[in-house]
Amino acid sequence: MDTDAISRPSPFIVGLTGGIGSGKSAAAENFAACGATVVDTDAIAHALTTAGGAAMPAIRDAFGPGLLAADGSMDRAAMRALAFSQPQARTRLEAILHPLIRTESERECAAAGGAYVILAVPLLIESGSYRERCHRICVVDCPEDLQIARVRARSGLEETQIRAIMDAQASRQERLAAADDVIDNSGSLEDLRRQVEDLDRRYRQEAARGA
Repeated sequence: MDTDAISRPSPFIVGLTGGIGSGKSAAAENFAACGATVVDTDAIAHALTTAGGAAMPAIRDAFGPGLLAADGSMDRAAMRALAFSQPQARTRLEAILHPLIRTESERECAAAGGAYVILAVPLLIESGSYRERCHRICVVDCPEDLQIARVRARSGLEETQIRAIMDAQASRQERLAAADDVIDNSGSLEDLRRQVEDLDRRYRQEAARGA
């Protein structure tokens, strides 16, 4: 009997990750278009920190009303600035959010109805608990200069701010070393779509085999 297979999660789960600006969200959208169930921990975190979100009482208690927007949601810009200037604040925020995100992502994975699950986790490589839940790790990769250019174009952050975020993440080399599959997102959206479709076929086959 294959005890490894017994210990693996069900359904078939592919961990999707990549550095900021790598295009993991675009990759996830393409996997969803192929019929995969996407469980996005960024989306879960956003829901937890909206007005009335499950994390907001603890965030208010930990950081005070100054870190809340007018509508009662977390002020993301203010929290980002605090978290990267004060590492202890980031640790405190993570202690609030991470258990809630893990619980909700586990629930969504268990309820998934697609052929397989894409579990999108920005800090997947850094988090052993997420890696253990995945059958395969798929990394969306591009050169760091392209990451920075994309983030500046979409958010207006300064390069120093973007590099601070990148420095808090696993390095490009660490992500690639942990990858079972790599999507090269240095080209066009059509290139990205083709790579996702190729992987979709492979993941469906592996899921059907119970790999």
